[in-house]
Amino acid sequence: MLMLKNLKQLIFSVEMKKKKRERNNNIILLQASYELFIGLNVILWRKRHRLFSLISAVSGCLLLLLFAFSVFTPPPTATEHFLSHHLSAVKKTEVVESNFDMVFQVPASGGTLGRDLWSSSQSKFYYGCSNASKSFQSADMKTHPNRYLMIATSGGLNQQRTGIIDAVVVAYILNATLVIPKLDQHSYWKDTSGFAEIFNVDWFISSLSRDVEIIKELPRNEGKAWIPRSMRVPRKCNSKCYQIRVLPVLNKKHAVELTKFDYRLSNRLETDLQKLRCRVNYQALRFTDSILELGKILVERMRMKAKQFIALHLRFEPDMLAFSGCYYGGGEKERGELGALRKRWKTLHVSNPEKVRRHGRCPLTPEEVGLMLRALGFGSDVHIYVASGEVYRGEETLAPLKALFPNFHSKETIATKEELAPFSSFSGRMAALDYIVCDESDVFVTNNNGNMARILAGRRRYFGHKPTIRPNAKKLYKLFLDRNNMTWDEFASKVRTYQIGFMGEPKEVKTGKGEFHENPDSCICQANGLKTPQEDDESSKERKEGAGVSDEQQQQQQQPLEEDPDWTDIFYLDKELPDVITKQEHPEVEGFFSD
Repeated sequence: MLMLKNLKQLIFSVEMKKKKRERNNNIILLQASYELFIGLNVILWRKRHRLFSLISAVSGCLLLLLFAFSVFTPPPTATEHFLSHHLSAVKKTEVVESNFDMVFQVPASGGTLGRDLWSSSQSKFYYGCSNASKSFQSADMKTHPNRYLMIATSGGLNQQRTGIIDAVVVAYILNATLVIPKLDQHSYWKDTSGFAEIFNVDWFISSLSRDVEIIKELPRNEGKAWIPRSMRVPRKCNSKCYQIRVLPVLNKKHAVELTKFDYRLSNRLETDLQKLRCRVNYQALRFTDSILELGKILVERMRMKAKQFIALHLRFEPDMLAFSGCYYGGGEKERGELGALRKRWKTLHVSNPEKVRRHGRCPLTPEEVGLMLRALGFGSDVHIYVASGEVYRGEETLAPLKALFPNFHSKETIATKEELAPFSSFSGRMAALDYIVCDESDVFVTNNNGNMARILAGRRRYFGHKPTIRPNAKKLYKLFLDRNNMTWDEFASKVRTYQIGFMGEPKEVKTGKGEFHENPDSCICQANGLKTPQEDDESSKERKEGAGVSDEQQQQQQQPLEEDPDWTDIFYLDKELPDVITKQEHPEVEGFFSD
């Protein structure tokens, strides 16, 4: 109370000084106007009253305008805003500094939100479904002899994974035999691993044997090697596109290799082809036994530390930040360091960091991820497994996140050097270990919208809608910038509001929207006999609105429609990928940003 009284007295004294200063200004203005009036009259007297009537009118109007301005100008409103702003701060018992700025205090506890942070309340209503329909032709019925398709993938492990998935579907479209895809060994990652050193080849071939014929290498033609025709198709090429562009060449040359095969297949496909995508992704692509074994060990060690844990895919490499053109408040030092890296790509336009961040294209900082998680309800006792490459400025950048979540782990901290030795020289195999732990985590979080984030988001939807938190970067960036001007409760409330629709719940993304690997909606079915809470609400509303409808009509409304979940209507809208790299001609760095 004493503090409030002193604050009111201070504000009152400020207002009194303002009013006194305004009265003095008014007197000065009146005196100046009067002197101007007298001066003009003297001049007119000397000029023997020439134009006396006109000048007198002008001077009189000027005097009246000055007087009206001084009288009717409203007082400043800043003081009132200042007072109300800080009285609310006093009521909330926040610490008030001499400049009256409120202190942004982050609690150690996540608080009680009245909901389960570790599971989706609606996951029981949905399940993954990717079986082929009865009309889907098997490989032995449709594969043409002497028609071989080869694929050269592009990018990091997860981008290559999308290429492998789509390669199987393209082989089916072309009635061709697929040769085991070649992995990218020449991009930024410089990983010499072949397909068989990351994925289980025999399982891949056998599990897809009814869908597509797959062989390990191109056979010889009458004792001679086939010479495949190398070609590249446009991004988002649909079934008709492949039949027009590739099939004639395949019929003539018998062997075709599609290069840089990443995102070369459209989202807009018939349902059976989408389900084939899911069978490849969620059943056929299995890591090698050695990768699976160590991945299982890493998960078990995390479970020994905590019953439930978060996995964070953190992308904050210096090269990626430089290429994106983002700025994180590090002053001239940051601009100099990232600017020097950015010069590697001479054709890049001058960056506009504010525009890039405003559009949600900048990865969240480790600190921002920590604040988001705390606002969502995760306390400092939660264990976090972090999957990341080199972090810009290393420990200095990670320190705020570690302060918020001290139980900070990675594959390097929970596995020995000896255990990691067979994998540490190969970025793809190391990424596969992170993939396994992130997939098995109770909550998966990402600070970006890269390939691993999208692939895992789709996988976790398919296998039970396990919580997957993607930051709503377009909304959150302003909140992070302005966080010191609000209380923690206000900040946390806004974070929870902005993150609605970005938490991995069912039906968050409209059917046909987004990348299919992130939202495999034609492979997710609703359990029979179960109604979601939304459907119960809609049914209740319909019953109320149908009070005046006949009994026969009400019965027709209440009867559920019998639909085959394998034949969901799909309306995919093709669009450019949101990543900055797809809008630039920089093939030498595209692999780096592909993860």
